Amino acid sequence: MPIEAILNDAIEKQASDIHLSVGRPRSLRIHGAIVSMDDKPLTPQETESLAREITTEEQRKKIEEVGGIDFGFSYNENARFRVSCYKQKGTFAMVLRQLPNRFYTFEQIGLPAQLKELLSRPRGLILVTGPTGSGKTTSLATMLNHINENYAKHIITVEDPIEFMHPHKKSIVTQREVGEDVPSFSEAVIKALRQDPDVILIGEMRDIATMESAIRAAETGHLVFSTLHTTGAARTVDRIIDVFPSGQQAQVKIQLASTLVAVVSQTLLPRIDTSGRICAFEIMIATPAIRNLIREGKTYQVVSEIQTGTRFGMKALDDHLKEMYQAGMISYDSMIDAAQDPRELAERASRTAVSGKK
Repeated sequence: MPIEAILNDAIEKQASDIHLSVGRPRSLRIHGAIVSMDDKPLTPQETESLAREITTEEQRKKIEEVGGIDFGFSYNENARFRVSCYKQKGTFAMVLRQLPNRFYTFEQIGLPAQLKELLSRPRGLILVTGPTGSGKTTSLATMLNHINENYAKHIITVEDPIEFMHPHKKSIVTQREVGEDVPSFSEAVIKALRQDPDVILIGEMRDIATMESAIRAAETGHLVFSTLHTTGAARTVDRIIDVFPSGQQAQVKIQLASTLVAVVSQTLLPRIDTSGRICAFEIMIATPAIRNLIREGKTYQVVSEIQTGTRFGMKALDDHLKEMYQAGMISYDSMIDAAQDPRELAERASRTAVSGKK
């Protein structure tokens, strides 16, 4: 089957990912589950042929040298795919992530309207966190598109690879791909500061150099967006601080306390009321009280501050999970599996159920 037919099949079935690996039939991830599309395992010749259809000679040379590459490509006007092409057991394999080919609104993906107010800030750091495949890229694209449509800014994105293509609207949008347009995330951020930016998106804060660059950019008067593979606002703050040597951590706490604007932590869960998946969010807004907790290293108190900060637009992940479970959107097992504190959430859900029966 040519790659075009596989891509069309993934688009038609609304698959999030395509898996092509020797010894396994071509497979799609649909609503979170991997499904084989036939019973014919792929051969080494077939996976190499499929890889050749969407890679250049230079890209294949790099795969042989370093074991794999990541890149993105647009497929006609139907979709855009992010590709990881790599070698395993001496054969070619690929995973293609299908990216939405349109921008969603805050309401469509469930982001609270209060976050829109934060996007007009002239400076600060906004983080979107969660495991792989939790919709971080889509949430960030929604936020950047809102800025692009409503404010005259210069937006610079640094990505590996470029995922959503942002056309110029009210803002000017510059998109740079690591490995193609610039050698690294940290180098791209340093260079971006000389390009008159208002907003900088850093695709992922992978290392200490990128984190330092992001915090410095937020300190010097830019609105900076980035992602981390963490769950929960408190763990996100701890993760950033812990990356730095112990001698720098006190200073990083002060910097984060002054620059952090919000942390949006999210996870995607299968729905039981309809087909598809739904996003559960934790929203932390950096109020004076939360800034003080970060400065003093008391991140263990952040969750309780989020729970009492609903008037600011905050929401604890476990509270959101409980709401969705009680509304019949997700299963009990999904709620517990995604919880920050499974035992406490199970007790709360049980008490609510008993109270409801009375």
